[in-house]
Amino acid sequence: MTYHPQQIVARGPRAVAEAAASAIDDDAFLEGATYSILEEDEDKNIWRIDAFPTTEEESERLQEVLADYADLKLTTEQLADADWLAMALSGLPPVRAGRFFVYGAHDRGKRPLSAVNLRIEAGAAFGTGHHGTTVGCLMAYNDLLKKHRFERVLDVGAGTGVLAIAAAKTGTKFAVGTDIDPISVRISNENTKLNQAKARFVWANGLNHKDVRQDAPYDLVFANILARPLVGLSHSIRGALKPGGVVILSGLLRTQERFVKGAYLSHGFKVVRRIHRDAWCTLVMQKV
Repeated sequence: MTYHPQQIVARGPRAVAEAAASAIDDDAFLEGATYSILEEDEDKNIWRIDAFPTTEEESERLQEVLADYADLKLTTEQLADADWLAMALSGLPPVRAGRFFVYGAHDRGKRPLSAVNLRIEAGAAFGTGHHGTTVGCLMAYNDLLKKHRFERVLDVGAGTGVLAIAAAKTGTKFAVGTDIDPISVRISNENTKLNQAKARFVWANGLNHKDVRQDAPYDLVFANILARPLVGLSHSIRGALKPGGVVILSGLLRTQERFVKGAYLSHGFKVVRRIHRDAWCTLVMQKV
């Protein structure tokens, strides 16, 4: 049976929407599900979850999880048989995060001369620069660059490669990214060529790949994934960093901040900064 793409939308109060998003993150069957959460109406305290299942089974499970939250209003909409992802991306405006300007091919004429311009074509990978987690990482990195340069950078869960490419465009000599999705690795390497950046991406689960080990220890690690994998990788990330090295953690909701922060504090990190954007949190922590 052919699956017809659909969009699932859930609207409700912030606390309920964040709890539902956490439930999606914690569901093993939905580990690879694509969704976003954002504030739709500040005055009315309405937050919105948009989910884009890729199979009938994933759609059913998403609706089951969201239906557990009575205060969420749930709707589904069939999407036309078209490249809806590309169509959606073509309507997204470019993003400015400090010195970084992230844009797609449709906005190449808007590139400011004063910015570090990053052309990112997403395809089926995560990380156009519009999501609160990606913007948070770029903002955190932009501020770190005011005082430091990072010779060796690792990007765990690279998606489109935007973070490792940003590092390579700002003086990093060795920038490597990993992803468990081979499509993301292909897209990241394509984006590297588009940006004429010296970064490379490998298909890997965790930090044990030889191309990751050979450049260790790192000055900086990006990890923009999900809360539970962030916690699970805390020991490996510490091992990959040099003393005094920095990790930028994101992909976690504000409600998950204490959970993730606690894992890294217990492994000998200290908090340098945190950034909240929409429902998302970005943590900057240093190995001590």
